[in-house]
Amino acid sequence: MQMNTQFVNLTSENLANEHLCCIIRSKKPHPGVEAKRQWLSERLKEGHVFRKLCVKGCVFIEYAPLETAWVPIIGSNYYYVYCLWVSGEQKGNGYGRALMEYCLADAKEKGSSGVCMLGAKKQKAWLSDQAFAKKYGFEVVDTTDNGYELLALSFDGTTPKFAPNAKKQEIESKELTVYYDMQCPFIYQRIDMIKQYCKTNDIPASFIQVKTLQEAKELPCVFNNWGVFYKGNFETVNLLDINSLERILKK
Repeated sequence: MQMNTQFVNLTSENLANEHLCCIIRSKKPHPGVEAKRQWLSERLKEGHVFRKLCVKGCVFIEYAPLETAWVPIIGSNYYYVYCLWVSGEQKGNGYGRALMEYCLADAKEKGSSGVCMLGAKKQKAWLSDQAFAKKYGFEVVDTTDNGYELLALSFDGTTPKFAPNAKKQEIESKELTVYYDMQCPFIYQRIDMIKQYCKTNDIPASFIQVKTLQEAKELPCVFNNWGVFYKGNFETVNLLDINSLERILKK
């Protein structure tokens, strides 16, 4: 398959018409995609970058200045990568490399101190491939007690770190608690699905939408757009399906 080199960055002008790679749908509006569009429309003003291949598929990178990234990570003059995703038939064409190299070049051009992303000792399904990032020199610069890692590629020797509150990993409430924002198009339907399951099975649950940068920076757990607690303990940043939800509830 020949490599398509046509990439585009989302802007306030093209945001309404560009396909948002994660969820493939017909012309019919998808609530998760529309929620993401709304979220992005505010973020683009803050220097958030969403760069995608001009195909109806999953080939994109999404990153932002760490100061305005909705994650409980602190540092000066860094970029934070939310998501780098190449899937399906688009794999193996060098698109991941092209997107990563674009991000690193953009960071250097803007005089950034480096680029960071969330990882884990054991790769999580909903986090970008950290083995791929490590090929570019990303290294673990901070860790949590339960195996999450902050990876960074530093250009000047400085490093970011998890906010102290992110290492807390406990809340007072014992019921199933999900913190989320609308950064990922899959979140809308996952929240809906879990709410229905909990209602049907009489499981008390709280769903807390993170609506501001300050709320995101003050979260009691690591967070890329989603965080789950049960019995007061932090469980995962992975978006839940019914099977993974049931495994948590059996604890």
